[in-house]
Amino acid sequence: MRKTCVDMVYTLAQKDERVVFIGSDLSPGLLREMKTAMPDRHYMEGVTEQNVIGMAAGMAMDGYTPFVNTIATFITRRCYEQVALDLCLHDLPVRLIANGGGVVYAPLGPTHLAVEDMAIMRALPNMTVTAVADADEMIRLMEASTAWPHPIYIRLGKGGDPIVSRAENGFAIGKGIVMRERNGREPVLLISCGVMTSRALKAADLLAEKGIVSEVIHIHTVKPLDDKLILEHARGARCVFTIEEHTVIGGLGSAVVDLLVEQPVAPPPMRKLGLPDRFQRNYGSQDDLLEIAGLQPHQIAAHVEQELFKLRVA
Repeated sequence: MRKTCVDMVYTLAQKDERVVFIGSDLSPGLLREMKTAMPDRHYMEGVTEQNVIGMAAGMAMDGYTPFVNTIATFITRRCYEQVALDLCLHDLPVRLIANGGGVVYAPLGPTHLAVEDMAIMRALPNMTVTAVADADEMIRLMEASTAWPHPIYIRLGKGGDPIVSRAENGFAIGKGIVMRERNGREPVLLISCGVMTSRALKAADLLAEKGIVSEVIHIHTVKPLDDKLILEHARGARCVFTIEEHTVIGGLGSAVVDLLVEQPVAPPPMRKLGLPDRFQRNYGSQDDLLEIAGLQPHQIAAHVEQELFKLRVA
């Protein structure tokens, strides 16, 4: 997913002279071909996150469309004020490419885990927050990004994630996608984003083996949220589960709760599945930390079964 994303910057730059790439302390060879062909539109800066945001803002004010790339924790925490005031206050078309959203950098510990990134970016006016499912969908997001007039936070997975998106489903920023249709009455509704969508689909298969009907909605744009789609599918659901590689505070789950509780009709029972509200104490792989958090497919299916049992006995 990461390579696809940055390669797409060069692809877009060949079609659109407004596109500029700005890296912060990344490999000197990153996008070498673009650097050679377009030296005036390829910049590799040092460990200066606040500066590159200001640099991108200035370029955007001059009519460029900058794509800024570095590690997710650095492009959010280290320069949050600059993102808020330089980009969002002026509503500039800068794209923030965030390497390693969620627990991708599991071997490096809590300093490198971007587990609150969607929450803090979602809180900023004018900011668009995205988390696509796989490399193919990343291509569609990047193609759509050039016409989007607002700043965008692009959350990247590790790469090598299974391809579950389909071109025939289309793609539009701010529009969710039904990945698994309901097949029966009162389904369980699974709402996921990013690489958790592949795990949600596997969980739905496990539930089907036990006779539990479910449908899966993929929300690649956490802000602006596809209110219409979520409300349409939440109606008649036995319960709603949000699934994200992010703290349970402030991310996709919170966005869906905010939407449902403001409706005139009482929402169905709901549970947020995500990372716990604490700094990680464990090291290992991304899958290791997701397992500890109960976010692998068999664990998601077990959470659903337990909740349905509680509803039956209540």
